[in-house]
Amino acid sequence: MTGVTTAFSSLLAPVFARYVDLKRALGRRFDNETRTLQSLDQFLRDRATMYPDLSAAVFQAWCHAQEKVASGVRRHRMLVVYNFCLYRRRSEPQCFVPDPALFPKLHQRLRPYIFSEQEVARLLRAASELNRVPTSPLRPEVIRLAIVLLFTTGIRRGELLRLTLADYNRQESTLLVQATKFYKSRLLPLNRDIADEMDRYLQARAQRKLSVSPDTALIWNARKGGRAYTGTGLQRCLGPLFQQCSVFTAKGRVPRIHDARHSFAVHALLRWYREGVDVEAKLPLLATYLGHGSALSTYHYLHWIEPLRTAASERFARHYGKLVVPVGRKGGQR
Repeated sequence: MTGVTTAFSSLLAPVFARYVDLKRALGRRFDNETRTLQSLDQFLRDRATMYPDLSAAVFQAWCHAQEKVASGVRRHRMLVVYNFCLYRRRSEPQCFVPDPALFPKLHQRLRPYIFSEQEVARLLRAASELNRVPTSPLRPEVIRLAIVLLFTTGIRRGELLRLTLADYNRQESTLLVQATKFYKSRLLPLNRDIADEMDRYLQARAQRKLSVSPDTALIWNARKGGRAYTGTGLQRCLGPLFQQCSVFTAKGRVPRIHDARHSFAVHALLRWYREGVDVEAKLPLLATYLGHGSALSTYHYLHWIEPLRTAASERFARHYGKLVVPVGRKGGQR
C-alpha cells in the first residue's frame, strides 16, 4: 500500500504506530508525515537517557535540527507533530502539546492561474502544430490529448500520466482513474467531443503501427522502448506552448500544470451559474468527479474571478432584484 517503512523504536513507538495506522485506515497515504514522525522517533531514541518523553525541551531541540530546511517545510513538519500530540492527548491528557503560535508563519498560498476558454483553444491549435521527433513521434496528438483531459476532466497530473490505454472504455465513453491520492478509483464519463479526441489518438497510434496493448501509457513517448511522460517532461512540452500563446501569470511566469485543475473547477461553477442550476447541490458531484473525499476539499479550487462575479450578480438580480429598494423610495415609489 505504501513504500514507507512504519517501524518505530523509541518509548513512544506504540503511540506513533497506532497514529499512523489510524490515518492510513482513514484513506490517507501519510508517507511524508510518517517520515517526519520517524525523524522525531529516532531523535527520542538517540536521546532516551536525556529525554525520556516528548516535552517542550525535546520538541525545541528537534525543531532546531530542522532549521536546514525551508521555513514552510519546517512549519509543516511541526504541524505533523502537533497533530500527533493532539491525538496522544485523547488517552494521555497530561502529555505535551506544542503551541502552533510559535511555529514559522504560514506562507501565502500561490494564487493559481485560471485559463480562459479562448486560451485553451489557442493551446490546442498550437499543440496540433508541434513537430514530431524520434523520441515522441506522436507529440502533436499526445500533447493535444493531455491538454484536452487536463482542462475537461480536472484530472491530477500524476493521475493523467498513470493512465493506460486499458483505462479508456470506448463503448461506455469512460476513463478509469486508478491509484489516486486517497486510494480511491473513480470512473469519469466523457462527453462525445472528448471521446472523439481519444478515438482520433488511438487511430493515430494504429496508423503508425505503434503499440496499442492495454498496458501502454496513454500520455506516451518512445524513450526506452515506450513509456509515459514524466511530470517534468510534460511541463517542458507545455511551457513553450504557454509562451507561444502568450499565456502568463500576473508575475510574468508560465502557469503550472496543476492550474488546469483549478480552471476546470472554476469553469464548472461558472457554467452552473449561467445555467441557473442549484450550485450547492452540484458541489458534491464536482467533488466526486475531482476525486475529493468531501466538498470541503473542493472549495480550495473555487476561485472568485470576474466572469463568475458577473454571473452570480445576474442570477441574484433575476431572483431577488425586485426586493432591493433604492434609498429614498418607499414601496418602490419616490
